[in-house]
This record gives sequence, C-alpha cells and structure tokens, in this order.
Amino acid sequence: MNNSIHIIAVLDEPDLLEFMVERLAYRRTDTGYGSRKVPENTEALETSSATIYMSGTVAMADKKEQINMPFITSFLFTCIKGADDIYKLAWSSSLS
Repeated sequence: MNNSIHIIAVLDEPDLLEFMVERLAYRRTDTGYGSRKVPENTEALETSSATIYMSGTVAMADKKEQINMPFITSFLFTCIKGADDIYKLAWSSSLS
C-alpha cells in the first residue's frame, strides 16, 4: 500500500527572496562583537536577522487529486558572522 503525497512549494518572486537574503548577509552595520576575545575553543558570533514576506503556491498531490493552495507568509532568516568576517545563512523558518 503506497500512501505517498507529493508536496511542492513555488514562490511567486524567488529573485526577490534571493536579493533580500543577500542584503541581510552583507549588511554594513558591524557591532564588533565577532572580534571579541572569548574562551579558548569558542568563537564570538555576530547575528543578523530579517523577516521577509513571500507569496506563492503549495501543491499537494496523491494518486487521485492535486490541491493548489496559495499562501502569503513571513519567513525569518538569520545570518551569522564569526572571525572570518563573512556573513553566512545559518537558518530560516516560516513564522506561520
């Protein structure tokens, strides 16, 4: 018995999402915390987060039917920067 469901999310403006996350990752404000002295074998991290609203469609399909549900929701993206002075995307999460 195969009860699999296929779920696909399609963003309306994926280029906008990429632009916003890149802006987050390369922010100009630097508090200097990432350069602080910390105990051995640890690293001080700067963080930068942004909430971005996105819209799109979630499609769910099984063998019998497909349901398309439009969505508008916010996502939280967080970047971290350590001693290497480069912000990296650490995680993201839907806030709904």
